[in-house]
Amino acid sequence: MSAPSGAGVAHGAAPLAEVVRGGLVESVHLGHLVVVDPRGDVTLAVGEPTTEIWPRSSVKPLQAVAMLRAGLDLPDRLLALAAASHNGEPRHVEGAREILALAGLDPDALRNTPDLPLHAPSALAWQQAGHGPDRITQNCSGKHAAMLATCVAAGWPLESYLEPGHPLQQAVRATLPELTGDDPAAVRATVDGCGAPLFSTSLVGLARSFGRLAGAGPRPDDGTPVARVARAMTLHPEMVAGAGREDTLAMRAVPGLVAKIGAEGVCAAGLPDGTAVAFKILDGASRPRPAILAAALRAAGAADVAGSDADALAAVGRTDVLGGGRAVGEVRAAGWAGAGAGA
Repeated sequence: MSAPSGAGVAHGAAPLAEVVRGGLVESVHLGHLVVVDPRGDVTLAVGEPTTEIWPRSSVKPLQAVAMLRAGLDLPDRLLALAAASHNGEPRHVEGAREILALAGLDPDALRNTPDLPLHAPSALAWQQAGHGPDRITQNCSGKHAAMLATCVAAGWPLESYLEPGHPLQQAVRATLPELTGDDPAAVRATVDGCGAPLFSTSLVGLARSFGRLAGAGPRPDDGTPVARVARAMTLHPEMVAGAGREDTLAMRAVPGLVAKIGAEGVCAAGLPDGTAVAFKILDGASRPRPAILAAALRAAGAADVAGSDADALAAVGRTDVLGGGRAVGEVRAAGWAGAGAGA
């Protein structure tokens, strides 16, 4: 893996998306993108697929696998929330409370960073009710609630659950290279925005891990943690993100898809046959992410998945560029996706 410094992640970056206004390309977003087949072999590379990245919240499904292995046991709806960067809609907040209650805990046990809901209507309603930024409404509260529930199940300390040396975080660190195929000795550590330890992956390793997740999900007799996380996410995509979010919309458009965005322009997704994609937008922007995701899924063969809705997938990637309040252009995938990829 390359170093996750500015120079490292910039090395070999290529155009992933274009911002078009009035028929003229106004801006270009550079980055790295990879598509792997069910064996994990690279079939499409834009930029440098071996680049080391901070996967940010795209890694949450892998963290959930580690938690299940350590003794966590949740119904599918709440397991999907454990792998979520949720909107903070009422169903998400109540779900996080439910995870805590099942473990005999309350929200005071959470140690994530307080924040308002990401979902603007939910944030407004929360503030109108007299509340400010809170740990329970922050988008990672499902993961943190599940981490605490895992500690209860395993008999591990609660107060220190975010410490890098805590048994929970050591279990996460051991699980990641197993699923990504990355060299464990090359994994770096830092702290994510929510306060939890964050471990590096290669971009191609992140894609391979999502191929393993999604490839296990379609087998209903597979009760392994990997399969359980995949099925929970595909059965309850609304809990993984929420209203209007591209990973939720993509999972609704493509049956069996496992998709998860991360901060700073990261995204990974796996199809039920084990084909998978991952990308990192160099400038960390979220605006081009939907267009890149939709185009990457088409390049990976999402249209061939039984029951896929091509129109719904196209809608995932449609981001208008506005002028005077009306559409005068679009954000579209760059040339790697072929003609019409941004449609």
